[in-house]
Amino acid sequence: MKKILITLLFTFLAFNYTVNATEHHSGHIGGGRNAGAGGGNCSKPKLEKFLPPNMAEVAPGSEFSFVVFNIDKPEQLAVTAKKLPVDIAAEFKDPFYLVTGKLPDSLRNTVARINIKVNAKSNNCEAESGWLVKIAE
Repeated sequence: MKKILITLLFTFLAFNYTVNATEHHSGHIGGGRNAGAGGGNCSKPKLEKFLPPNMAEVAPGSEFSFVVFNIDKPEQLAVTAKKLPVDIAAEFKDPFYLVTGKLPDSLRNTVARINIKVNAKSNNCEAESGWLVKIAE
């Protein structure tokens, strides 16, 4: 009986460690075998919950936000609005980053695409997405 309990406890602890390690690293698979292989394994970044919503009318300099899953660090993100670079702030909310930014004040009376690019060492781990907003006068 003691042997069975010890085996069950060990199995539970090993499983729990594996799950926590995977969640902590945003689903990325550790280096070891594939390190330096060029391809590398990763979970494709996901960009979601764009605010304000697509084609919403906003004031110049308005704030926007989105969430991104499966990135190692926010420095991997490059955000532009109508091809102008935008400063962003990112807060880790496990298992995602909440990213916020402000539209450039110079954009007025136009439609602008907020474009997000996730840069990574491997093309398999990169992503690009975005949405349009109408900027009022």
